[in-house]
Amino acid sequence: MQVLVRDNNVDQALRVLKKKMQREGLFREMKERRAYEKPSERRVREKAQAISRQRKAARKKMQREGLIAGPKRAALTR
Repeated sequence: MQVLVRDNNVDQALRVLKKKMQREGLFREMKERRAYEKPSERRVREKAQAISRQRKAARKKMQREGLIAGPKRAALTR
C-alpha cells in the first residue's frame, strides 16, 4: 500500500493511509489475529457473519421495494 505525501503534509498522508487500511479490512484482521481462534469458533463466527450479511441485504432490498420504511433521517434544526 502506498500513499503520497504532498507539501510535507504528513498528517494528511497518515489520515489517507488509515482510511485505506480501514477499507481493506486490515485493522479487523489484525484484531482477529491477536489471539488464537479455535476452528470451531471460527466456523461459528463466519456463519453468524454470513447470516448477518444476508439479513442486511434482504432488509435493503425490502427498503428499495418500499415494503418497509427506510432508515430515519436526522431532522434539520434551524
